[in-house]
Amino acid sequence: MVQITIIIIIGAIIISMAAAMFMYTQYQTNFITANSGESVTVGPVEYTVVFDGTNQGNNETTPENTFVKIKITAKNISIEKTRISGGQFYLVDDKQQKVQPTYGKFTPEDLLDEWLEPNKPVVRTTQFDVPFDELKQYNVMIRPSKQQSSVDTALICIINC
Repeated sequence: MVQITIIIIIGAIIISMAAAMFMYTQYQTNFITANSGESVTVGPVEYTVVFDGTNQGNNETTPENTFVKIKITAKNISIEKTRISGGQFYLVDDKQQKVQPTYGKFTPEDLLDEWLEPNKPVVRTTQFDVPFDELKQYNVMIRPSKQQSSVDTALICIINC
């Protein structure tokens, strides 16, 4: 009787470990790497990101350092509307420090919050306040929104790849 109980307990432990390992692999982040100008798909959205220069802001918003501007082309490849926002994008420098975008009314193309219709691409820009160095490598990280419920994360090299 004791032997059967021990076998049942060991079997339950093995089954729970297998279930935990399965769940871990299902929800582990899938990193996608690309270079500037290449398309990447994160969740239901296909993105193309390119470096669009640097600037010192405008009359309303000035940076502490330098604004690094990126141009984002986003296309919803699903059959339902989906949302993108500037909060999904981060600039990652060569020291792996993440910087969130700075919001301002720099151009009519600035990305704040946007609903994407299926198969209709939009072009938007966003800017990051960083101590810019032309010799360093900069990457843009794209994470899916909660509504998109994806495990994909893209890392796109935009400068000095």
